[in-house]
Amino acid sequence: MSTLLQSDLVTKIEKIPVSKDQLRVASDVALTLGFASILGALLTWFINKGKDQAHSERFGIFIGLWVPSFFILANHLARRAESE
Repeated sequence: MSTLLQSDLVTKIEKIPVSKDQLRVASDVALTLGFASILGALLTWFINKGKDQAHSERFGIFIGLWVPSFFILANHLARRAESE
Protein backbone atom coordinates (compact mmCIF):
# COMPACT_ATOMS: atom_id res chain seq x y z
CA MET A 1 0.00 0.00 0.00
CA SER A 2 1.42 3.36 -0.91
CA THR A 3 2.17 6.00 1.68
CA LEU A 4 -0.53 8.28 0.28
CA LEU A 5 -3.18 5.58 0.66
CA GLN A 6 -1.99 4.77 4.19
CA SER A 7 -2.15 8.39 5.34
CA ASP A 8 -5.57 8.75 3.72
CA LEU A 9 -6.80 5.67 5.57
CA VAL A 10 -5.38 6.88 8.90
CA THR A 11 -7.08 10.25 8.41
CA LYS A 12 -10.42 8.58 7.75
CA ILE A 13 -10.07 6.29 10.77
CA GLU A 14 -9.16 9.15 13.10
CA LYS A 15 -12.30 11.05 12.06
CA ILE A 16 -14.59 8.28 13.36
CA PRO A 17 -16.41 9.69 16.40
CA VAL A 18 -15.55 7.68 19.52
CA SER A 19 -15.89 8.74 23.15
CA LYS A 20 -12.99 8.86 25.61
CA ASP A 21 -14.50 6.04 27.64
CA GLN A 22 -14.78 3.78 24.60
CA LEU A 23 -11.17 4.48 23.69
CA ARG A 24 -9.99 3.74 27.23
CA VAL A 25 -11.92 0.46 27.31
CA ALA A 26 -10.52 -0.52 23.91
CA SER A 27 -7.02 0.36 25.13
CA ASP A 28 -7.46 -1.77 28.26
CA VAL A 29 -8.76 -4.68 26.18
CA ALA A 30 -5.77 -4.46 23.81
CA LEU A 31 -3.36 -4.32 26.76
CA THR A 32 -5.04 -7.34 28.37
CA LEU A 33 -4.88 -9.24 25.07
CA GLY A 34 -1.16 -8.44 24.87
CA PHE A 35 -0.48 -9.95 28.28
CA ALA A 36 -2.78 -12.90 27.48
CA SER A 37 -0.74 -13.48 24.32
CA ILE A 38 2.44 -13.69 26.39
CA LEU A 39 0.82 -16.24 28.66
CA GLY A 40 -0.65 -18.13 25.70
CA ALA A 41 2.70 -18.25 23.93
CA LEU A 42 4.45 -19.60 27.01
CA LEU A 43 1.75 -22.18 27.65
CA THR A 44 1.79 -23.32 24.03
CA TRP A 45 5.57 -23.51 24.06
CA PHE A 46 5.87 -25.57 27.26
CA ILE A 47 2.69 -27.65 27.48
CA ASN A 48 2.84 -29.27 24.05
CA LYS A 49 6.57 -30.03 24.13
CA GLY A 50 6.13 -33.81 24.26
CA LYS A 51 3.79 -34.24 21.28
CA ASP A 52 5.38 -32.38 18.38
CA GLN A 53 8.13 -30.18 19.72
CA ALA A 54 8.90 -28.27 16.51
CA HIS A 55 5.25 -27.41 15.89
CA SER A 56 4.77 -26.30 19.50
CA GLU A 57 7.77 -24.02 19.34
CA ARG A 58 6.72 -22.43 16.03
CA PHE A 59 3.14 -21.93 17.21
CA GLY A 60 4.34 -20.43 20.50
CA ILE A 61 6.54 -18.00 18.59
CA PHE A 62 3.63 -17.16 16.27
CA ILE A 63 1.41 -16.30 19.23
CA GLY A 64 4.26 -14.31 20.79
CA LEU A 65 4.43 -12.14 17.68
CA TRP A 66 0.97 -10.77 18.47
CA VAL A 67 2.19 -9.10 21.67
CA PRO A 68 3.83 -5.99 20.17
CA SER A 69 0.81 -5.41 17.93
CA PHE A 70 -1.56 -5.42 20.88
CA PHE A 71 0.73 -3.16 22.93
CA ILE A 72 1.13 -0.68 20.07
CA LEU A 73 -2.63 -0.64 19.55
CA ALA A 74 -3.22 -0.09 23.28
CA ASN A 75 -0.72 2.77 23.29
CA HIS A 76 -2.30 4.40 20.23
CA LEU A 77 -5.80 4.15 21.69
CA ALA A 78 -4.66 5.54 25.06
CA ARG A 79 -2.97 8.51 23.38
CA ARG A 80 -6.06 9.17 21.27
CA ALA A 81 -8.20 9.08 24.43
CA GLU A 82 -5.87 11.63 26.06
CA SER A 83 -6.07 13.98 23.07
CA GLU A 84 -9.88 13.93 22.92
